[in-house]
Amino acid sequence: MTNAIDATPNGFAELGISGMLLKALDAVGMTEPKPIQAQTIPHAFEGRDILGLAQTGSGKTAAFALPILSKIVAEQSRNKPRTAKALILAPTRELAVQIETVIKDLAKGSRIFTALVLGGVNRGSQVRRMAQGVDILIATPGRLADLMQEGAISLAETRYLVLDEADRMLDMGFIHEVRRIAKATHPKRQTCLFSATMPAEIEELTNSLLKNPVRVEVVKQGTAAPEIKQSVIMARLKQKRAILAGLLSGDAMKQIIVFARTKHGADRVTRDLERDGFAAAVIHGNKSQNARQRALNDFRAGKVRILVATDIAARGIDVPGISHVVNFDLPDEAESYVHRIGRTGRNGAEGEAITLCDPAEASKLRQVERLIRQKLTVIKDVTGAPLMEGEKAGEGQPKRSAPAGRPKFGNNAKKAEGSAPPRSGQPKRENGEHAGAGRGQQKRSRRPSEGGQQRRTIRAA
Repeated sequence: MTNAIDATPNGFAELGISGMLLKALDAVGMTEPKPIQAQTIPHAFEGRDILGLAQTGSGKTAAFALPILSKIVAEQSRNKPRTAKALILAPTRELAVQIETVIKDLAKGSRIFTALVLGGVNRGSQVRRMAQGVDILIATPGRLADLMQEGAISLAETRYLVLDEADRMLDMGFIHEVRRIAKATHPKRQTCLFSATMPAEIEELTNSLLKNPVRVEVVKQGTAAPEIKQSVIMARLKQKRAILAGLLSGDAMKQIIVFARTKHGADRVTRDLERDGFAAAVIHGNKSQNARQRALNDFRAGKVRILVATDIAARGIDVPGISHVVNFDLPDEAESYVHRIGRTGRNGAEGEAITLCDPAEASKLRQVERLIRQKLTVIKDVTGAPLMEGEKAGEGQPKRSAPAGRPKFGNNAKKAEGSAPPRSGQPKRENGEHAGAGRGQQKRSRRPSEGGQQRRTIRAA
């Protein structure tokens, strides 16, 4: 283990971080390790495989990146063409970009070369970037598997493997490709797997890829940061637009993410917001990577204060100062609720999450409450109120909406956003990605519900 620097007050020195990495930590204001970092870094320096369970925003990127960076800096070996010394797999493009940003901040001043390999952007530039070899490769599984098959990337020299948000990769149908990618790495690699939840499939993956791992768990599964105030407004689907506009008109909401369940729903919410006088950006799986990154950059820079997103962004957005998260629709999977609201209340700051719940979504609300082990406060129930004039006219609503005055309850309710539920057991695919299980299969005529992905069936928590 690297010797600590005695004269520095930075708590990371006691964990073995030194030299330029310690200076970079000071520069970004990281002086005291978070629990996941304090528990992970010493074991990582010892070369142990690690199974990490932590909620989003816990600081796990630095937990796995700092030991890898320390070891690569100490090795001082040249990179071989088309190889990477370390590989970090992420389920979505946004998360991959975020991880590379953190690593670059942590490695500032060190000669560390990184590369991003992900779908939705030109593959030629990625091939050229890998031609000389890199220290750390951050990739999404689909595009990486493609470039490996083409011979543009070799993982034979990869001795450090990190699987971040492994449960999300399972949801997206990438587990088979993850296994093939892991098999292609150096046989004496060190492996770290991080997951917010621990379904049986992830436990099985852990047993097959990790050797005698140290288990690090800093918070119970399915819990949100205590700084987040959570509440519910009961409202019919046709009432949600007016309620959202009313919430956004208040002074308390400074920077807001509005989550919709589907791509179509996200686009509709964005159009309605613009009609109501609010500027908003939107990201979902049908948007190109450049468009998604531009929307996220505008949101981060404060050019727009409202970002509308689907669950593709629930784990890939790390923007300081998000004051509110609004769930326009409840997610299909209760676990996604925790990741959505984790965009606010980060790093000890206060945040608020408000969910708009149609009576037809009551079962989803109960699943969320069972997962987080608490009853959400209903601050308003307007389901019995008459519809307003604009709602009676169907203004801004999908053509499939029920006639005015006839609420969409019970068996007569139409599916939210007008999309049929995806089939269980089918792999999810992000636009521009390929789940290995789907290669060579005939295209299905039905479009997936989000990001070109079809979700698997999740047990109720």
